[in-house]
Order: sequence, then structure tokens, then C-alpha cells
Amino acid sequence: MDSTLNKIDQDFPILDQEVNDEHLVYLDNAATAQRPNQVVNALTHFYQTDNANVHRGVHTLAERATADYEAARRKVQAFINAPEPEEVIFTKGCTDGLNLVASTYGEANIKAGDEIVISIMEHHSNLIPWQQLALKKHATLKYIHLTDDGELDMEEAARLITDKTKIVAVAHASNVMGTVNPVKQLAALAHQHGAVFVGDGAQSVPHMKVDVQDLDVDFYAFSGHKMMGPTGIGILYGKRELLEAMPPYQYGGEMIGFVHQFESTWAELPYKFEAGTQNIAGAVGLGAAVDYLNNIGMDRVQAHEKEIVNYLLPKLEALDGITVYGPQEPAKHTGVIAFNLENLHPHDVATALDMEGVAVRAGHHCAQPLMEYLGLTATARASFYLYNTLADADRLLEALQATKEFFNHGSRETK
Repeated sequence: MDSTLNKIDQDFPILDQEVNDEHLVYLDNAATAQRPNQVVNALTHFYQTDNANVHRGVHTLAERATADYEAARRKVQAFINAPEPEEVIFTKGCTDGLNLVASTYGEANIKAGDEIVISIMEHHSNLIPWQQLALKKHATLKYIHLTDDGELDMEEAARLITDKTKIVAVAHASNVMGTVNPVKQLAALAHQHGAVFVGDGAQSVPHMKVDVQDLDVDFYAFSGHKMMGPTGIGILYGKRELLEAMPPYQYGGEMIGFVHQFESTWAELPYKFEAGTQNIAGAVGLGAAVDYLNNIGMDRVQAHEKEIVNYLLPKLEALDGITVYGPQEPAKHTGVIAFNLENLHPHDVATALDMEGVAVRAGHHCAQPLMEYLGLTATARASFYLYNTLADADRLLEALQATKEFFNHGSRETK
């Protein structure tokens, strides 16, 4: 294992604490990641030295705040290899970005009889906007289902995406099963039929190198808080020609060109889609998170998580009474692993693991259609990030064994 990454826990003081008299092992990274000191310090520095509103002010603080804000945009542009910074729009998060596309491009381009194709594994953020758009426009919503090993059925995708398809929207990686989807192939398939492709990058951008030009996605949304940035900040990437043709998402200050009494014009990209005072400090913090990830290198981040999954997944699957969902091959997994223990509700499992100091998530993970498809109501989910270690994986295994002992015999296993 990468020895350098084993030492970065000093950047995350929140991890150096005890929970229920046990040292904390944080395995809920798919919900939100922890922030390193470098991000927290960037936020503090901004508020203590540069805090002002951006763009229109001519005083020194306003100019510095504007420089910080736009520097963060350029950092994100380079991080995802967007062609130009004007194609990088600050949003409240991934959900906000996907709703922006549905409410602007979708509203303007979807008509009765058109088809929208998504997958059964989508997070609600990349499902409900398209579901509601289809209902409103009398369009047809189609779902790509899964193969037996939890991967997207690409043969079915090829049948479902037709000349009637106008939008294909699929997550780059599943927030439940850890499945990495062939986004580049799906985008090419969508383009063959004249459709646009929308990617949900919430579970991919923090964990692997993403190149939007290589993927040839038309839109791509992700959140700051899952990649160690602040909450309340996210990114929507969109191709310039599409963004320029789209109407604004919201109206008010900053997004205007000129306002007359009875008509208005809109600002150039990206400001047309950034109405009102934005989360300036959030953007600065996101820029600091990008710096942090760049200093480590996304190839190293991905390799580190792969090593943990390669180590953990076979051991997890070998435990009596456990069912693991998603691809069985570690190479096809992100650091997200969903599982259930026989005869135990996932909430009970998560509560018991918390008693052992291990933080996991339990529930439907905002993916109820996937749960229904799998014949489940909920799962437990452990999700790893760059500050987790093989020792954390062992702690999860030990805590699961202790959980089984507790429910079988009514007491915690003696350590």
C-alpha cells in the first residue's frame, strides 16, 4: 500500500477521535468525505482576508475575492479537462446541476413522444428530474437494467437508445454497488442517435481521473463535498454550444447583460447560469480540494482504493451470512460496497457497527428503484476514500463479526 497515503490522516483531525470508546473508522465517504486541514484553512483565510462579493466591485477586497473565485473555476476546468473555463458552472451541488439541465435543456428540447433513457441504478438526483420532465412533456422514460453480476446491460442499452431518444442520463459510478459504468461508450451510442449524454459524476470525480473531452459527455455534474470540498458547492460542465442555446435557470442579479423595464438580456457564459451571490467561499474551498487531490494524483487515489477493495471484497464475501451486491470482481468496483447480513435489518447492522466505532450508511441510499429491482428495502454500505487503510478494512470485518456475535448471543465479543 502507498506509504505516503497511509500518513495523510494527520491532515484530517476529525478522524483522530473515539466513538463509543473505539477509534473512529469513517466508511461513509459516498455520502460525504472529510475535509483536510488545507481546505479548512483555505476557507478561514478567505473569510479573514478576502471576503467580499465578486465581479462588480472595484475595491481591493472585491478584486481579490473575484480572483479567488475565478481561480477556483480554472482549477476545476483543468481537473476535468474541460476545454474552457466558461463551460464550468458553479452550482449548489450535483443535484442542482442535474436539475439545471432538466429544467433548461430538457424543458426546451423534449416534446411529446420523445424518449429519455436512464439506468435502474440511478441516484434519485439523476432519476426524478427526468421522470418529472417525461411526465410533464408526455415523453417516455426508459430504464437500462443490469446483468447478473451488477453491471449495466449494454446490449439492452443498444436496443433502448434509438432515434427517438433525446437524452441519455447515467451515473459514471453507482453510489450503491460501486459499479463503474462505460460512460464513453454510452455517450457515443447516444450521439449516434442524435441524443445528448448527461453524466452524474458524484461518485467518480473524487475517486478517478475524469476527462470530459475524452468521455465526450455533453453535460457532467458533480459535488464538492464528496471530493473533500465544502458542502453547498458543485459543478456542472456543459459543452459551450449547448449552454449558449439554453435559457437561464434562474433570474436576478449577476446573470443579466442589461435590464430594461420590460425586457432583459443575459450575461455571457458561465454567468448566465450563476444568478445571485454564489457560494464564493465554497468555490474557494473546492479549489483547495482540487489542489489537494492534484498534489496526491488521481491515479494514486484510484490505485489506493483498488488495493483496499482487492483486499476486502473476497474476505467480505467469505463471511457466513453476508450478501454483497454489485460486481464480484474487485477490478470492476469503486470503493463503495453494499451488503446485508442475514436476518438483520441494515439499520441494526449500522447501529451495531457504530458501537464498534465503524461508521457506515444504511438505507435505500436514494436509489429506491434499484432496491425494488434487487428485491430489497435497504442495504448497509461501506465506502472508502484515500485516507482509509487496510487496517480500516480489517476493523470493518472485525466489527461485522462482533455484530454477528452480539445478535447471536446477546453480548459484544470480548476484545
